[in-house]
Amino acid sequence: MKKSFIAVAALLMLSSCATPFTAKVSRFQMLAPPSGQTFIVQASNPHLQGGIEFGQYAQLVSARLVEQGYQPAADPAQAQLIVKMHYDVDRGRERVRSTGFGYGGFGGFGYGGFGYGGFGYGGFGYGRGGFGPRGYAFGWNDPFLFGGGFNDTYSYTVFTSELDLQIERTDNGKRVFEGTARAQSNTDELPKIVPNLVDAMFTGFPGNSGETVKITIAPERKAVK
Repeated sequence: MKKSFIAVAALLMLSSCATPFTAKVSRFQMLAPPSGQTFIVQASNPHLQGGIEFGQYAQLVSARLVEQGYQPAADPAQAQLIVKMHYDVDRGRERVRSTGFGYGGFGGFGYGGFGYGGFGYGGFGYGRGGFGPRGYAFGWNDPFLFGGGFNDTYSYTVFTSELDLQIERTDNGKRVFEGTARAQSNTDELPKIVPNLVDAMFTGFPGNSGETVKITIAPERKAVK
């Protein structure tokens, strides 16, 4: 009984803490340096185009592009670039873990979180090398994996989300950017997930072509370039 109480208390404590959001980002690009090129944001899925929810996410992408040096097109028909966006989250899958509350300590826990270091003999910290000055870091560890100790088990649901972004020139139809950001979290609520995926996509934008990076965004902070 005592062991079970300690394990449950530990889970409640960890689940109440603000934790980082980590995404795995792959980008391929042949973008010219930004010099005020105009753009529009469209949904890859025509059924989403014009929707209120999509419009909110499109505004996030537009704001990040403006930060990079691009400009929204006053006349969509005259835009130099078309930015196509798609987002989704799966139905989730159940995982079973042992709490392992004991000498082994914690290996990490939290929303979207592949970024905590150890809690126990290994100390406590975020990711590998900690968060940078812009509120993001690189690291990818199972947020729900615990070390050895008591063998109490529990189950939880993990959802995998994805943001896809493509940019094409309108003069010749040539695609100049392809990006994918994927993350795992304990929620399937897109309004919570998509803004973080957008932040991850634009961290270090446009990135090195063909490179996959793992970006962790600090809780309650936004990663900016």
